[in-house]
Amino acid sequence: MAKPEGGLKAWFGKGPKGDWVDIGAPKKKGKFQACGRKSAKSSKRKYPKCVPRSKAKSMTASQIKSAVSRKRSKAQGVGGKPTNVKTIVKRKTSGSKSRNNKRKNKKG
Repeated sequence: MAKPEGGLKAWFGKGPKGDWVDIGAPKKKGKFQACGRKSAKSSKRKYPKCVPRSKAKSMTASQIKSAVSRKRSKAQGVGGKPTNVKTIVKRKTSGSKSRNNKRKNKKG
């Protein structure tokens, strides 16, 4: 089995694969802090929600707020594994509900 090139340093560091930022810790002028924190006990920062910088730049303020609140509302580190949530959630439209109701009415 081949070892991935660069490992975690390449993934989370700057470069084509990396440059991840914490969207839950904004700086001034729309910039973001680097992903992660030193330790949960000594850090004042809340649990990070990390995304690639390119994704963070394309997200609206409401999308960022939604993603961060969904991440922080879940229990973190259950079973020693990180807790993941979708960064952007697709909302169901009312049009799909009416189609489903029409299908149910035809069957019954």
